[in-house]
Amino acid sequence: MMDLFIELLKASGADAWEIIDTKTEGWEFYFIRHKLDQNRAKDVEHITLKVYKKSPDGNFLGTASAEVSPTETREGLEKIIENLVYQASLVKNKPYTLNPPVRTEPVSITLRSLKEEAADFIRTMNSISETETEYLNSYEIFVNQTERRLINSEGIDVTEHYPSSMLDVVVNARNGEHEIELYRLYEMGSCDTGKVKEDIEELLKFGKDRLVTKPTPVISDIPVLFSTDAALSIYSYFLDNLNAALLVRGISSFKIGEKIAENIEGDSLTIESVRILPGSPACFTCDVEGAPIRDAVLLKESVPMKFVGGRMFSQYLGLTDSFNVSNWKVSGGTRKVAELRTGRFLEVVEFSDFQVDGMTGDIFGEIRLAYYHDGTGAATPVSGGSISGNMTENLSCMYMSKETRQYSNAVIPAVTRLDKLTVSGVEQG
Repeated sequence: MMDLFIELLKASGADAWEIIDTKTEGWEFYFIRHKLDQNRAKDVEHITLKVYKKSPDGNFLGTASAEVSPTETREGLEKIIENLVYQASLVKNKPYTLNPPVRTEPVSITLRSLKEEAADFIRTMNSISETETEYLNSYEIFVNQTERRLINSEGIDVTEHYPSSMLDVVVNARNGEHEIELYRLYEMGSCDTGKVKEDIEELLKFGKDRLVTKPTPVISDIPVLFSTDAALSIYSYFLDNLNAALLVRGISSFKIGEKIAENIEGDSLTIESVRILPGSPACFTCDVEGAPIRDAVLLKESVPMKFVGGRMFSQYLGLTDSFNVSNWKVSGGTRKVAELRTGRFLEVVEFSDFQVDGMTGDIFGEIRLAYYHDGTGAATPVSGGSISGNMTENLSCMYMSKETRQYSNAVIPAVTRLDKLTVSGVEQG
């Protein structure tokens, strides 16, 4: 079938093309409490075609893409490709070229059987410490093995094999007539029993504390701590602003060799791209455009060292070895977690909604569960109200723990402290 795709693309009049063929085998399990409700196996294939067409004068290059059924007929494929070439001719981007083949050491990943992966997850979930009032409501387990093949008109033909797993968890906590649900989605390569168990038991504790919260007090000039996955949005802001797309569009103001903030009183920040991250579902040799993924320091002590991103915007910036980041690490913390958790502060662990805008840096979050520390050593569970602010205002006063925590394909400080956020508490009537 792939030979037919290539034959038709070469004859289509497209100036360049790409094919991504993804085949996934997986097992899925759906549990109510610990009772298996249903399970199923899947074996699916997705093929995406992307064509490129130059304008008659060569001043523009357009693209168009579509997912195509693996069982599509020759006549059907010819029509789809003809339509894509036409659509691409209407798009007017500045010209650029596709990635050429580059010799690189392939990422080697040990693939376990779906049976082994599923068994590890089920054993792990059965080992969670529960009580009559804090327990697992339901959970869904997805274990997959994927083969991804990328072919383009420049001669790239790369096939990757990798595992990916997902765990959806709903926990319940109840107290008399009151009951609360909390939710988590975990993505990983293979099951990390210790991490999953620790995280879910932490979530059960959050559920218990959420039942006894008081309204968030009206407070000002207080540091806010982040110690759960919401902190990913904080660090994604920096990764976004190192991306060629935001730089070309004039959204990012980052410049190579220049600090991202003046008079930094807090911790300086270092972000690295890493090819191989144990436990990640995103350990690839190449990105989805065929560019080799590299170990690279992107931001060093708050100074941009390297910009990255997709082929089009990278070429517009003149970047010669750019790529889309898959795994990444953040470091730079100078204090231990215990040192950050001192004095008066608010530690928010559950949000109804939390956002950090990658373009403006605006921060907003609705507090579902937080711990208010008044400076005496006591911690009061609170809920309600919100936090707001902007990342640019916090660049000079951001503190990170030495200890780290992994979420899927990212490793970030276990605790992050921002000093210039506004906390809107709940007014008491």
